[in-house]
Order: sequence, then C-alpha cells, then structure tokens
Amino acid sequence: MAKQLLLVRHGKSDWGNAGLTDFDRPLNKRGKENAPEMAERLINRGFKFDLIVSSPAKRAKSTAKYFAEAYQVDEIQFEELIYEANSKTLLKVINGLDDAADTIVMFGHNPGFTDLANELSDADIYNIPTAGMVLMNFPFDSWQMVSKGTGELVFFDYPKNSDEM
Repeated sequence: MAKQLLLVRHGKSDWGNAGLTDFDRPLNKRGKENAPEMAERLINRGFKFDLIVSSPAKRAKSTAKYFAEAYQVDEIQFEELIYEANSKTLLKVINGLDDAADTIVMFGHNPGFTDLANELSDADIYNIPTAGMVLMNFPFDSWQMVSKGTGELVFFDYPKNSDEM
C-alpha cells in the first residue's frame, strides 16, 4: 500500500503577547478560522487519514485539534522533533513513522515544511502559508523508504487559494 503524507503548516499565530516564548504562541483570530475551514476542505475532497502527528508547540497543537475535531478523531501523536526542525530532521521523523498508518497528517512549521515538500517532491513551492496543506504520495510500503525526490505532489492548498474544489 502506498503512503500519503499531508503536511499542514500551523494556522496564523498571535504575536500580541511579547512575554510568550515562541513555543507558547497561540493562534490568532484568523488562525482559528482558517484551521477548521481547511479541515472542511479536506473532508469535501473525501480525504481520510490514519494518524495525526503534530509539533507540540501551541499553535501547531491547536491547528491539529481543529482537524481532529472535524474528523472526530481523539488521538494526536506529539513529536517534539518537529518543532524548529529542518527538512533533514523532519525526514528522520517521517522515516520513523508507523508503517501500519498509510496516510498521515503532520502539523508543523516553516521553513522546514516548505523545504521538506520541495525536497521530497517536485513541488516547487515558494512558501507554504499558514494553514497551508501539501499532500504527497510515495510508492512505498514503508515510511523508512521515503527520501529526497521520491514523492509526488498531489495538491497544494491554502486559505487564500480560491480555485478550491
């Protein structure tokens, strides 16, 4: 069974409280609107997944929760390595994913996610905007086999993308 990976960048975050660490920054109003909207788009596409993996940073966690709620899924697996990860670290995380899950949604951050999408597939994406999503297919049975250039871009979608299905 081929593998599918959906990268979702966290929703727009709130910079209003200077006392917060980067890790603890919450979503702002737009972030809270975009996340459920993007989850809805996925549902409308008929997209299903086996597992949610997320950075534990507050803005990523909150974004993941909106998707989990939309899909009525309880479980989110948190992976600390995703936070502030470069594409090399992210690939390590992907290579360690559970092969029992064929389709995985991963929530995290830029610039790592944009770099990763471009390295794994021929995506040629300048920047994944907040709450943006990139879906890639891999022709493997195991996540361990995912490496540079092995992915195929299925779609790239983001809140301001108007030609939605």
